[in-house]
Amino acid sequence: MSFSVPDYFFEHFDQITPSFLHSIGVRALFCDIDNTLVTYDDPLPTPAVIAWLEEMHQAGITVMFLSNNDTVRVQQFCEKTALLSCPHAHKPLPGKAKKMLKQMNIDKKESAILGDQIFTDVWTGRFLGVKATILVPPIKDKKTFFFRLKRRLEKPFLAAYHRRTRRIKKEKQRRT
Repeated sequence: MSFSVPDYFFEHFDQITPSFLHSIGVRALFCDIDNTLVTYDDPLPTPAVIAWLEEMHQAGITVMFLSNNDTVRVQQFCEKTALLSCPHAHKPLPGKAKKMLKQMNIDKKESAILGDQIFTDVWTGRFLGVKATILVPPIKDKKTFFFRLKRRLEKPFLAAYHRRTRRIKKEKQRRT
């Protein structure tokens, strides 16, 4: 499998359930914030995010926020969640994520990462060696040249994921 192809793709963060995470052996989830859980314009978690985080907590899934955004943004978002967070994470470099795992006494093979970008979130997961990388489409993408270019460069990897998924589905159908 390609380094840049996510392990899983969901249309929205709330489709990722505790039962799914348990089924793949994950007990800790790194979450990006902006464009993964909320838009850049949402300073606080929405009621849907809070409900999802509570569902994860009730099921024993540890959620940690890993963001390249600044301290003020991340602290404001995380203030009412009481969850571990890391601003200025320098994704895709895995150093800060490793420190968070050590602090929480969690093995990387029992963790996954959720985000909206291949070249930051998926790559962080690959460099870190987590159990799974999970990608969602951006909620409301920025329209700058840099973001448009990045999304264009991601397209072949998303296409590879969808081809692989269709192939696996066909193989399962043939066996039944």
